[in-house]
Formats: sequence, structure tokens, C-alpha cells
Amino acid sequence: MSDTELSSNHTAFMFMVDGSGHGLRNCPAMFFKIAILLSSLIISLTAADENVGFIYNGFRSENLSLHGIAKFTANGVLKLTNETQRQKGQAFYPNPIYFKTPTNGTVFSFSTTFVFGIQSQNRILSGHGMAFVIAPTLGLPFALPSQYLGLFNDSNNGNASNHLFAVELDSIENKEFNDINDNHVGIDINGLKSEISNSAGYHDNETGLFTSLLLAGGQRMQVWVEYNGEEKQINVTLAPFKSGKPSNPLLSLSRDLSPIFNKIMFVGFSSSTGSLLASHYVLGWSFKMNGQAEKLALSQLPKLPRIGPKPKSKFLTIGLPVIFVSLTLAAVSGVVYVIRRKRKFAEVLEDWELEYGPHRFKYKDLYFATKGFRETELLGSGGFGKVYRGVLPSAKLEIAVKRVSHESRQGIREFVAEIVSIGHMRHRNLVQLLGYCRRKGELLLVYDYMPNGSLDKYIYGQSNVTLNWRQRFSVIKGVALGLLYLHEEWEQVVIHRDVKASNVLLDGEFNGRLGDFGLSRLYDHGSDPQTTHIVGTLGYLAPEQTRTGKATKSSDVFAFGAFLLEVACGRRPIESRAATEDCMILVDWVFGFWSRGEILDARDPKLGTDYVAVELELVLKLGLICSNSVAAARPSLRQVVQYLEKDFPLPELSALGTSGGGLRFVHPDGFDDFVVSYPSSMSISASTSIVDSILSGGR
Repeated sequence: MSDTELSSNHTAFMFMVDGSGHGLRNCPAMFFKIAILLSSLIISLTAADENVGFIYNGFRSENLSLHGIAKFTANGVLKLTNETQRQKGQAFYPNPIYFKTPTNGTVFSFSTTFVFGIQSQNRILSGHGMAFVIAPTLGLPFALPSQYLGLFNDSNNGNASNHLFAVELDSIENKEFNDINDNHVGIDINGLKSEISNSAGYHDNETGLFTSLLLAGGQRMQVWVEYNGEEKQINVTLAPFKSGKPSNPLLSLSRDLSPIFNKIMFVGFSSSTGSLLASHYVLGWSFKMNGQAEKLALSQLPKLPRIGPKPKSKFLTIGLPVIFVSLTLAAVSGVVYVIRRKRKFAEVLEDWELEYGPHRFKYKDLYFATKGFRETELLGSGGFGKVYRGVLPSAKLEIAVKRVSHESRQGIREFVAEIVSIGHMRHRNLVQLLGYCRRKGELLLVYDYMPNGSLDKYIYGQSNVTLNWRQRFSVIKGVALGLLYLHEEWEQVVIHRDVKASNVLLDGEFNGRLGDFGLSRLYDHGSDPQTTHIVGTLGYLAPEQTRTGKATKSSDVFAFGAFLLEVACGRRPIESRAATEDCMILVDWVFGFWSRGEILDARDPKLGTDYVAVELELVLKLGLICSNSVAAARPSLRQVVQYLEKDFPLPELSALGTSGGGLRFVHPDGFDDFVVSYPSSMSISASTSIVDSILSGGR
């Protein structure tokens, strides 16, 4: 009401009570007019505050307008309904609130938040729900209980003349109102058929996942209702008590409330009971026009009342025996847990291992580092065991843990000594062996973790990344330098015995590092170095190694030659061809291209034209030279590095070999049948009596 209107009303009032004084004495009807004018004036003055706001952190003798069976409890809770069937309870802020602008009649922005709880008397079925309401009058005297929630009746439900807005928190599904389920939140305008509704719950701020909430579960929850007067947007948000307001609202509706609201409205709550009883509580409430509702002091809010009588104390008759039995069970469980834990993490630790100190890892540390050797942490598996990724909790160091079985104690002391010795090796092209752990029937070897995995998956298309020639040539030179270090530059000679693409690992910058050096020795300790026990991978084994069982530096060079052709050609050393029921030997295949003067055509097609022809030809020819079946004709690793670094020119292939000249690639009769049955990537351990029976003779 404008200042002019207020002044006019005041003047009219003074005229009626002043003058000659005859107005009041001579016109009995004048009392009624004066009462109406005074009421209008008070309402106008009260509602004129466009920024009205209030907050209730609990309700202790608060001045609210209560209707029906609503009441305040002794501990400061607004209890809208009690254990009475088919009743309604309402509570309103007693003063009317001016909701519309005086200029164009549009609804102001407003915001409210409240904490509520619904306790159902039936554990399985719930009673009716409750609602936050903005109504044109106090009390809604003609509204019905039960499914009408104290908001409407069967004749006015859905009428535009209701001028009523509500947010229902309903725990019963009423088909007549098109309810989506028996646990939903809805926005109602002039009727109980919600404009929009959703199952009760909230969107987690971190994960964005929707989590359901049970409205009648007897738990405290918080609701936010906000209306943006400029954007005509209504947002309703629900969350567990003290969890904070979710970023994404549960309900969002674009609707102009200007046609719905009168200039003056009342705000409050309404609820009802039916044949199934439920108690509805409001524990705190904050409201603000043209601004954000003040945050509730959640720590000061009262708790929901207890359902049913407080249980009698039976501490002496029941409590003590229960406590005694519980403590006994806890003690027994603790002992069992400790025993099982010790067994679970039991290790083989002998006196002679104490001198190795930092190189000995605790099994418990490796177990937790690999999340219990979980399959999700598995990096790969081969003939010698499985490899897992892990993170040491103490140092936050990424590691790779290889689990290898050892059935016999024979030679284990010498092997561990060798592992620790190898752990002292430092070279940028070797995977660092950090240490070991022994437990029951297995040995665990701990390496540096290589984030880009093994080379073979990039060569054979198991990765979306294709290595270009520059990267491949860099890896080849790196592996050669690492192998040279093992053969000649460390204090002892280490024969790798399994040089292949799957044992070459790539660090974060795709630098090649040779791994698994010395691992195969586990299977040979305690036996004669001239043993006929063979360890290696088919396609990389030198001919003399299959006959003598002895690994040498020259047999490592042979395997390196197969590795060179493997990287340059993108093919495995031996590939089966089902159509012809034979197999393709890579060295023979490349030699065929060389003999026709077309050696560059043997390159990996994935390289395209992006390669250095001189380097590619060097690698292919060097691969053939290293693959010579005559061990004495192969170059040493130092010579190989010199060729790759272009310090010395590569010899002509036709000038190499034994008497008779040229290269010799010896593959005996029956060999094709053998390799068709065994893939080239398979690690083998076989006696020479078997292999020699296949490889006897020459071709």
C-alpha cells in the first residue's frame, strides 16, 4: 500500500471517530466498518516489508499460528500430527507476507530451508506425508486430511481459484493424483497432481550419482525451496541432515508464479494422517524474501522424539553377561586373527639372509602394495610367473612384483645371493631389480615399475600407439647397451638367456630397458652349467644352445638378432601359417629379401614411409649377421653397439660365415612341425634329448 493510500485510510478513520462524535454513537454499523479498515491497515503495514525474513532454530514457545492437532513439544520440536487417525495439522508464520511487486504485479524471489522428519508407526507401511505450503489464508479450514495432506478437498482440488503453492514430501502412492511411487517429492500448484516430481534423494556433489532417501525412515533431512523471480525458476533440493546442500537440485521447474499468488500470502506447513499413522516434525525453519534464507544452526536443532517407551535398564541381568560373552568372543577372535595374519604373511627367513638387509622386502608390504595381488593389478604373465603393479605405502614408490614358484630348496641360497648382487647393477637401459622376498613355496622379485609396459604390445598392435622408426631405433640401441653392460661392463658376466620384445620394457619417455635378466637362473642353480636343461623362448634359442644346454654370450647375441628383425619387421621370429600347415621363419624370410636386393621391403608396413633407410637397412642386415647358426661367426655385443653407433661399417653379408662363405641358417627336418604346435612367444624348458631329436641334421 502506498503512502497516499495509508494517509487516505488514516484520514477516513479520523473522520469517522472525530467530527461531532455522532458517528460512533448514531451509527452502530460503523463499528464493523472501522474493524475492517483497521484490519486492512494492519495487514498492509505488515506485508509492506518486501525483504521480510525469519529463522527458527527449534521451536520453544514460538509465535506460530497452529491449526488442527499441531503443537510444540517440550524439547522444541514442531509436531504437526500425532497418533490420531484422519486428522490434519498445520503451522503458519502468523504475519501475512507481501509477495508481489507494486509496479507490475510479478512475484518476488524467495528462499526457504527447513529440517523435517517423518516417523511411521508401522515398520512396513507408512502413513501420509507433509508439505511446505504458500496459501492465501491461514489454516486452510476446508481442506481434508488423509491423501489431501490438509491442503485441498475433493471439490476444490485442481481449481485455479485456490491460489496455492506447495512442495509435497509424500510417503504414499495415490493413483488418483498420478503419484510416481510411495516415496517422492513433488511441486504442486492448486492441486495434488504434481507439476513435476521425483523419487526422494539427492545427487552427490563429488560423484554426481543419485542416492535415494526414505522420507518416512525416521531420519532428519533438510529441504531447500527457492524461486527466482527474474528467471521464473523453482528449485527444490533434498539432502541428509548435516550433509550440506547438493549442487544439483532434485526438482527444477520453469513456472511464473505471478498468476498463482495473491499480493498477500501466508507460508507454513501442512500434514495429515489416515488409517496408517505417521508423525510429522519440523525441527528448524528459515525464510527470506528477495534473498537467500539464513542458514540454520544445525548443531542447535533438537532431535526427533523416541518412538515408543524408553527401554528399561536390564544391565545387571542381561548387560553384564552380554558384555562378558562379547569380550570373550572378542579375545578369541583377536587371537585367531593374529594367528591367521601371521600365517598369511609368513615368510621364509634364514640367518644367512640377514646380511642382505634392504634387499629383503616384507611380504606384508608387497601384499598391501599390490592390493592383495588383485587381478586388476596384474600387468602380465609368462613362463616364469605373474607380474603385478604395486605402490609401496611408505615410499609411495611404484613397483612391479614378479611371483615365481620354487619347488626345491636346492641352490636357493646361491640364487638369492646372485639376485642381491644383480640388484647392485645400475644402467639406464636395465630395469632396476630392487630386491626379493621369500614366502613358503614362492619367490617374489621386486623391480622398478615401467609405466608404458612391454615393447611387444606396440610392435604387434596390442596398443593404440604405434612406435615410429626413431623410437624403435632408440629402443634397439638402448637394449644393445644394456646387454653390453651385462656381458662386459659389470664386475661379473651375466647371461640374459631370454632377450625378446616382451622382456623389453618402456619407461615414461618410451626409452627401452631390458628386464628379467638373470631370472631364468632360478631353474638352474644346483645343477651343472653343462646341464641339458634348457630355458628360453622358441625362435630366440641359438642352435648350439639346444644341443648343449649351455647359455653363452653368443647365444644372447643370437636372441638379439631375432629381436632386431622382430622390431624392424613387426613379425615374430616364428609364425605359423594355417593355410599351408607350415611355419614362416623370420630370418629365412628376411634373407630372401636380401638375396633379391630388396631387403627394405621386409620392413614393418606400419612404418609407412617415415623411416631412415640407412638405419633400417643396417638393423635388418645386423639381425641376419647375429642370427648366423655358427656361433663363432656372430659379432660380440661390443661390435654390435659399434655398428649401431656407426663407429664401424657393417661387414658385407656375403663375406661372412665359415669355410664356403656366406651366412648359414640351420633348421633341421621336422622343425616346422614342432613350431606349428608351439607359438614362438612361449617360454620353454625342455631337455636336449627332446629338442635334439627334432633338430638333428641340417638343411
